[in-house]
Amino acid sequence: MLSGLSKMLTNQPSRASSRLALLISLAGVVVGVGAGFLVGVNPNLLVLALVGVAVLILFFAKFEQTVLGLIILRTSLDPFSNQQVPAAFAIGLNALTLLYVIVQILLRKKVYTDKFFWIFGTWVGLQGIWVVLPALGWGLGSAYVATYMREWLRIFSWAMVYLLVMQLKDRIHPRKIISALFFSLPIPVIAGFMQVFLPTSVLPSFLLCHTDGMAVIDSCITSTLGHPSGFGTFLLLFIALTIWKLGHVQERRLWIILLTMLTFLLVISKSFTSLIMLIVFIIALIAPRMDFLKLIAGGLFLAIVIGFFANTELGQERINSLFATPLFNPDMDISRTILLSFGDGNSFNWRIAHWSFLLQSWQNSPILGYGLATSPYLSLFAGYYAHNDYVRFLAEGGLVGFTLFLMFLALQFIRLVQLLRSSPIGSIQRSLCSTMIAILVAIMVGMSSDNIWNHTTLFSYWWVILAVIGWNWEDEPKEQRFFSA
Repeated sequence: MLSGLSKMLTNQPSRASSRLALLISLAGVVVGVGAGFLVGVNPNLLVLALVGVAVLILFFAKFEQTVLGLIILRTSLDPFSNQQVPAAFAIGLNALTLLYVIVQILLRKKVYTDKFFWIFGTWVGLQGIWVVLPALGWGLGSAYVATYMREWLRIFSWAMVYLLVMQLKDRIHPRKIISALFFSLPIPVIAGFMQVFLPTSVLPSFLLCHTDGMAVIDSCITSTLGHPSGFGTFLLLFIALTIWKLGHVQERRLWIILLTMLTFLLVISKSFTSLIMLIVFIIALIAPRMDFLKLIAGGLFLAIVIGFFANTELGQERINSLFATPLFNPDMDISRTILLSFGDGNSFNWRIAHWSFLLQSWQNSPILGYGLATSPYLSLFAGYYAHNDYVRFLAEGGLVGFTLFLMFLALQFIRLVQLLRSSPIGSIQRSLCSTMIAILVAIMVGMSSDNIWNHTTLFSYWWVILAVIGWNWEDEPKEQRFFSA
């Protein structure tokens, strides 16, 4: 079954081999019992279990290819959320990562980590506070234990992605890993264009947009990621990587075409937050460089994007809605905004009202909040996340959780700045650091008006890049087992 492991056992110390053999035997028993249980619960789940076994074999036989393949696959899973496929994928990836680390330790081989992984792991561990305390009666109490745990496991899976990608160090050049990420684009991009140009009557059911799980929304661009905002931030990340690629390739035509396609989909996706994040990203990317040509190019790119958006029906609607908020209308106050939010259809006023209700709830538990992922239960607008990740962490984690969240963002920024300063001037690594800093600034701005923290696909790829960005970019690894890029 696990023939890929046999090569790993060759010439290894007998004690490690016996331990590993025992581990594999136990794993076989677990797989057998689990398969029998799944058949009894739902025969369809047996197929998922068999796929998991096949992935396990490939994981050890073709480690590099399997890891990158699983990462690329992530963009195609959200249409099957009702079948719990993304959750099962995350749990399986966590199990594979931990299994690989255990095997490496038993075989006395190196497990690659870096300083930031331990910072990341510590922060994830501390988030367990908002699982344990509510389960013991704090905040909303033990009735929402499944909610707390599900959110913590989602965050934990990001740390496992980081750790798993770190194991590719000295096997694949970091540039090739990032190039491999572009293979995650075809399915979401094709699905996005299908939603743009095809009527809903001919779209497959998993590409139809629904509201409250019932009515179909026409002209909704979510691709395979389930929500226009999630699709928009995913596109933003790859727009940024494409711009980075354009600065380091000789043949630019295909990359320019890709950039045009991704930008078009982002603007047409109806995600106003993603558009603002794109504008912030471009400004953050070009502002420190003060290069005249890049300033002109960036300004022209922004002018085209903003002009295209402003001339769409959605763009005009969004702009008019923005001027009907207290921010731009002196005749509007918070009380009137809250009253209007229940029926005026203005999403900006709705956000202000929602934040007000969440902050009122936070005042009743200001130090430790209520627990992970509890914001949908803390407002009169029940069932909705905060649409502001800073308000979310304040309500869910109190001042302690909010402070830890800001520290975590700051530590990512500090790490990128340190890598920027230590990388050679004009190098591809230094350019990527600048790009990542600009993306992080855009994410932090987007977090002020949307649920960016819920965009699992965005952060899954973010952690992949953050894991490899600190590697040696100058020399090719001795072992090259993947494609050339």
